[in-house]
Amino acid sequence: MITAKSARMFTRYNAWSNKIWYDAIAALPPGEALKERTSLFKNMVHTMNHNYIVDTIWHAHLEGRDHGLTARNTKDHPPLDELRRLHEESDAWFIQWSDKQTEETIADRRPITLIGGNRVVMSLGEMLLHLYHHTAYHRGFVGDMMFNVPGHRAPITDLPVFLREAPQNYY
Repeated sequence: MITAKSARMFTRYNAWSNKIWYDAIAALPPGEALKERTSLFKNMVHTMNHNYIVDTIWHAHLEGRDHGLTARNTKDHPPLDELRRLHEESDAWFIQWSDKQTEETIADRRPITLIGGNRVVMSLGEMLLHLYHHTAYHRGFVGDMMFNVPGHRAPITDLPVFLREAPQNYY
């Protein structure tokens, strides 16, 4: 069960993790973030774009509105700087949203239609938990690609690191 407090933690943890990952991608040698690799989304930026698009979809679900999208990614992606800005705005929205949640609202269940057309009923907390796990999973794809860049490693964004390094202002 996701509580209002854990929702606030997850949104802040996700924003913090995204910042660390965007910093790491931006620090790579020129061309490495866009270099085609053996991966589902072909390069690091397109993988982060997928995360942003899925965030957009679940943002709409949390608001109870149609997202208007028919795919989980776009054919192309914006430049890294623009994508980062869009993702930061999205992360800020999720934090603000989580700050408004109560135990009652986070448990609210609603039907949603997934991109593939399947329907499911989920609580707002379950939606947020899915979104967090999805994002962390695909950042792992980016990490795998980073290991193919000589002299570079994926950043460490484990929960204990977040709890040690980030301000705990969600209580």
